[in-house]
Amino acid sequence: MTSLSTTPSGRGAQVETQLGRLLLRTNRSGLYPALVRGIDGVDATTYPVLSGLLRMGPTTATALAAEIGLDRSVVTRYLSRLESSGYVDRAPDGSDGRATRIELTPQGTAVVHQLRQELRTVCDGILDSWEPDDGDRFAADLERFVGALLGAAVGRDGDPS
Repeated sequence: MTSLSTTPSGRGAQVETQLGRLLLRTNRSGLYPALVRGIDGVDATTYPVLSGLLRMGPTTATALAAEIGLDRSVVTRYLSRLESSGYVDRAPDGSDGRATRIELTPQGTAVVHQLRQELRTVCDGILDSWEPDDGDRFAADLERFVGALLGAAVGRDGDPS
C-alpha cells in the first residue's frame, strides 16, 4: 500500500512538482498584474483572453474559452470589456450565422505584443543572473521538453488538449 505522504523522487517527480507550481493560478495571478500595470482596459483577468486571441487568430468565444481554459460566459464578459477598450472587434461569423467571430484590433495586437515583451523582459532578468550557457541551455531544453510533453499528450488520445 502506498502512503499519500510519500514524496516521489527522481527527475520526473521534480519536473512534475515544478510544473505544478508554475501552472498554479496563484502564480499567474501574481505575475499578470505586474505585466498589465499601466495599460488601460487590461487587467490580470483579461490578459489571457488577449494572449489567446493573438495565438489563435480570429475565432469564436467558445473556441477561445476552450483554448485558455475558462468558461465561455466568463470569456464573453471579458471580451465585452476588451471591446469597449478598443482591443477586440466582434462581427457575425460568416460560416455560422449563430456564432460571433472575435479578433484583435490593431490596438489589441499592439498591447499583446507590449505585454509579451514585458514578460520576456522579466524572463531575461531572471536568466541574466545565471551563467550564459545555463540560460541558453535551459531555454533550449524547455522548448524541447514542452514539445515532447505536448506530443506525448496528443499521442495518448489524439487530442492536444
